[in-house]
Amino acid sequence: MTAEKKDTKKEEGQEKAKSQAPGSAPAEAKTASAAETASSSEGQASAQPQQSHGREGREGGRGEGRGKGGKRPFVRKKDTTASEFIEKVIAINRVTKVTKGGKRLAFSALVVVGDAKGRVGYSLQKAGEVAYAIKKSLTAAKRAMIRVPLSESTIPHEIIGICGASQVMLKPASEGTGVIAAGPVRAVCDSVGIRNILTKCHRSNNPINVVKATMDGLSRLKARKLETTTVAPAAAAAPAGEAQNAA
Repeated sequence: MTAEKKDTKKEEGQEKAKSQAPGSAPAEAKTASAAETASSSEGQASAQPQQSHGREGREGGRGEGRGKGGKRPFVRKKDTTASEFIEKVIAINRVTKVTKGGKRLAFSALVVVGDAKGRVGYSLQKAGEVAYAIKKSLTAAKRAMIRVPLSESTIPHEIIGICGASQVMLKPASEGTGVIAAGPVRAVCDSVGIRNILTKCHRSNNPINVVKATMDGLSRLKARKLETTTVAPAAAAAPAGEAQNAA
């Protein structure tokens, strides 16, 4: 009985193997087709992101640095031309304005501008930033320039400028002396075009008042008038005969 059972089991196993063998090829084909479809779908998916990435890269390259709506922001071109004026920043101070809502900080800039040919101006302006304060002061100083009379490379005469508690003495000097001044007074003299002068600050040395006192003295200078000397006509020579008679 045991041998018969074994034989029947073997026959059943062989029949099962035979029944499964024909169907194995379609199963393998199905798996291969499924793998091919998966690979093709993956390839398409990988190709689509590459295309979109390339488009995004092109768009990013074209729209780089643009603002809303893809428009380029307006950038003001810097003026690269050399200025004909001498511009000097003398003092920058931080100022505070007390309001109901609190303290408002700002900056004030004292600037002197001149063309080194007898014209000079100064201004004191305030703004929220140092650069804006300097720019405003330069613009205002160029609009408020005055003409200073010069005598060659110095001033025509001695004068004392006054502003508040500051007094500045300006005295002409001979050629080769140089600008004997310091700080705000030197800046003003260099901007005017004075190369020889003697100066002295008395009492207060506040830069704002010193500049105003210097400008006050320069604005009150008077041009030196040229003296015209008239030469008397020479006496006519006496005739030779009259001279002999007189002898």
